[in-house]
Amino acid sequence: MIRVNGKSVYRGIAVGPIVVLKNEDCQVKRKKVEDPETEIERIKVAVHQAQEQLSCLYEKALKEVGESSAAIFEVHQMLLEDEDYLDAIYNMIRTEEVNAEYAAAVTGDNFSDMFAGMDDDYMKARAADMKDISTRLVKCLAGQENEKFDSSEPVIIVADDLTPSETVQMDKEKILAFVTVHGSVNSHTAILARMMNIPALIGVQVNLNEIHTGMQAVVDGFQGEVIFEPLEEICNHARLKMQEEQEKQQLLQTLKGKENITLDGRKMNVYANIGSVGDIGYVLENDAGGIGLFRSEFLYLGKSDFPTEEEQFQAYKQVAQTMAGKKVIIRTLDIGADKKVDYFELGKEENPAMGYRAIRICLKQPDIFKTQIRALLRAAVYGNISVMYPMITSTEEVLKIFEIVKEVQKELEVSEIPYKLPEQGIMIETPAAVMISDELAELVDFFSIGTNDLTQYTLAIDRQNERLDDFYNPHHKAILKMIRMVVDNAHKCGKWAGICGELGADLALTEEFVRMGVDELSVAPSMILKIRKVIREMNVSAD
Repeated sequence: MIRVNGKSVYRGIAVGPIVVLKNEDCQVKRKKVEDPETEIERIKVAVHQAQEQLSCLYEKALKEVGESSAAIFEVHQMLLEDEDYLDAIYNMIRTEEVNAEYAAAVTGDNFSDMFAGMDDDYMKARAADMKDISTRLVKCLAGQENEKFDSSEPVIIVADDLTPSETVQMDKEKILAFVTVHGSVNSHTAILARMMNIPALIGVQVNLNEIHTGMQAVVDGFQGEVIFEPLEEICNHARLKMQEEQEKQQLLQTLKGKENITLDGRKMNVYANIGSVGDIGYVLENDAGGIGLFRSEFLYLGKSDFPTEEEQFQAYKQVAQTMAGKKVIIRTLDIGADKKVDYFELGKEENPAMGYRAIRICLKQPDIFKTQIRALLRAAVYGNISVMYPMITSTEEVLKIFEIVKEVQKELEVSEIPYKLPEQGIMIETPAAVMISDELAELVDFFSIGTNDLTQYTLAIDRQNERLDDFYNPHHKAILKMIRMVVDNAHKCGKWAGICGELGADLALTEEFVRMGVDELSVAPSMILKIRKVIREMNVSAD
């Protein structure tokens, strides 16, 4: 029996056989060639073939896991067309007179190492992407098929890590759990696990050569451990826990259609966070009262140029119409920090989380901002849309935003284009905004507290840095006092305040948030009914 701990990215229990997926690097030999230009033509043909494969993967992912998760394959297509990447391959072939396979493999390794050595977390994540597309390119050159996971029975996937290409090709009905040696909470494996509601562990320090396909295992996402070759009594105990979890899920389904109201009559709105139009199905399936955070930056990611006003308008309109009068809060673009887009030409920053991002880009480049505002005001005609602005630190920023909105209103009126001025709020995610929340409340319609950034800025901790996990404490008294201060200041001005960060889904704090007077919690769709259950069982007037 082998017992190993890891970091849980989705809670749950799984029992079953494992399939070990090992990274088998393509064995590429260096060969001297007589005609480099012929090798370059081979690269071009292989790039075209790889692009077609990625296009198919995008369509498959779009149907199965939604637009935001599928966008990674558009990113891969862009990386395959990158001039620096291709020029490096061509140059190696010409100057060293080597075969196409060798040039593609070495260049892929070089670019992957370059990205891995960068300080920015988003750029570090591109290292795995470069490895993935280079492996695909080499296999196309060698005439090899990309291996597909295939199993006749449901299994637990154990791997060093999983690429987007590998995860999307898996039959989701045949996966019990994921266990990986590497990866992060934002890795493709973690995202897929959360979408599929299956247990997953990352950072599991197991030697893949010491285990083998067919072994039995228990994955416990609650305890953050995996047990290989468990004793029968451990398996039986795990199966009982699985049955208990299934019964809990069935009981949660009975809460659909019911109010989020405490035993003593205190009501709270529970909304969903989504990243794309494709996620609306999860919102409706889990009976969310509305959408508390629509991340509009996903319209900008995975593209080679800015989305047009019409593209944005159609996306916002579709969400508003589909939600049929329920509130839809759309956050204006929050590009920067860990979300980089090449065509914005933001450049490298030493500390991107505290740099040129979000509303700062919008105010410095108002043409980009005005295009989005025009689309939002036009779409507001078709439903209950609210708009919120991220990374606010001053009243001056809010007043400048309102000036731009007024300019857009005048432009639409002159052009006789129908529009509606939506409810406008701001995200409270900086200590500065917290401290002047009394002044900000006089200007806006609502607050939405972004606890992820607020926590890292307040505690001076980079939440992407695994070495600081032991110091990262979202339950810190300072954070909870800040939330209370924001809520109180909003209510004094007759405005509402909600939470849209990860802390909103923390069931250990739900009762405290209700007691604070928080008006709304916006969480992952899978957490809606769990929070409703907690709310309906509490009595906040009781001591």
